[in-house]
Amino acid sequence: MDSNREQLLENVNLKGTSRTEEEVHHGMTVSVQNGKVRRVLSNLQVVLLGTKLSVLLPTIPLSFVAVYCGFGKAWIFTMSLLALTLLAERISFLTEQVAYYTGPTVGGLLNATFGNATELIIAISALNQHKLRLLKYSLLGSVLSNLLLVLGTSLFCGGLANLRSEQKFESRQAHVNCLLLMLGAFCHMLPMLLQYAGDSTVTGGQALELSRALSIIMLFSYVTYLFFQLWTHRTFFESNEESNDDDDDYVAAVGFWSGFVWLFVVTIITAWLSEYVVGTIEDASKSWGLPVSFLSLILVPILGNAAEHAGSIIFALKNKLDISLGVSLGSATQIAMFVVPACVVVAWIMGINMDINFNLIETVSLTLAVITTSIALQDGTSHYVKGLILILCYIVIGICFLIFETPMDEETKRTNMHLRLKPWME
Repeated sequence: MDSNREQLLENVNLKGTSRTEEEVHHGMTVSVQNGKVRRVLSNLQVVLLGTKLSVLLPTIPLSFVAVYCGFGKAWIFTMSLLALTLLAERISFLTEQVAYYTGPTVGGLLNATFGNATELIIAISALNQHKLRLLKYSLLGSVLSNLLLVLGTSLFCGGLANLRSEQKFESRQAHVNCLLLMLGAFCHMLPMLLQYAGDSTVTGGQALELSRALSIIMLFSYVTYLFFQLWTHRTFFESNEESNDDDDDYVAAVGFWSGFVWLFVVTIITAWLSEYVVGTIEDASKSWGLPVSFLSLILVPILGNAAEHAGSIIFALKNKLDISLGVSLGSATQIAMFVVPACVVVAWIMGINMDINFNLIETVSLTLAVITTSIALQDGTSHYVKGLILILCYIVIGICFLIFETPMDEETKRTNMHLRLKPWME
């Protein structure tokens, strides 16, 4: 009898133990699932709501609704452009999150690759739609806005915030960027001058061949610049890292793989909305009574880089001009020496004849902007008058393209006139 009782007690204990283990295992499973849900919700909150520009979040679904419900093209353009303003800032944020785990070298390459992803995506979209004029004006506008508007506003605001002290920055970094930009202006000027050297029917093909050769040289110079910046002469750019000493306790808010997934998703949405912007900008121009060149040269670059521009100004107000210069000059250099020649090479592969001839007024504006910026930064010091002069130069260029009808605007008018006359002709 005693042995039977002992066996019964052991069975009861074993059953109780197995139930306890099952409950613990079930509890661990639930906690793991809850942890994953919390992580996903946390990432959603950080990525979607972790910026003041999150007020523009509704414009993303509204853009798709406007397209599929057949709203006016001007509304589609407005919603898509506002959505790109938010997405461009989120791409920059996610790139910084991923770069946190990769170290300074790989992080620098990531920032160089995704730093102007919005401009590159818009350029590829315009290239797919064979809108070469729009492509050139959007890229030129990005360079001019970074050189004159962003840098000028940063110097102006920084000078006003530090009236009693002279702002100083590392001039060697600025000199390297200005040299590259001068090379870019030199390469843009030669194909433009070639059309005045002889018969236009002959020089047209020569300008295309020259543009492709110069694009390869520009890409090579930009790769050399990256090697110079990230490996051989990092001391030229160490002031940017020293300015970030206050951020030593910074911890990434998004995980490595989560950052990559979000970066991929945001880039896909950006590419989709860029198609809408490129496809509706001419209709928006007609609806608003503004030249296409003005919208693509002034409005699109300003809104597309609004967050980056604001960051540059904030650093200037904190007397960290080296970071402001890194944002404005670095972005302008990347577009002029990487994005533009890359588009020429990609168009060459696609069988599209794209050159780097931006026409007379456009090329002269670019060259004068580079020269003016180089003069303003040559002594390594800054005050608000320098910033004001750069801003006024940008306003002068904006007024010029608001009044002057470029070949793209004339081409758009001819197309619209042809579409209006076509029913009568039939």
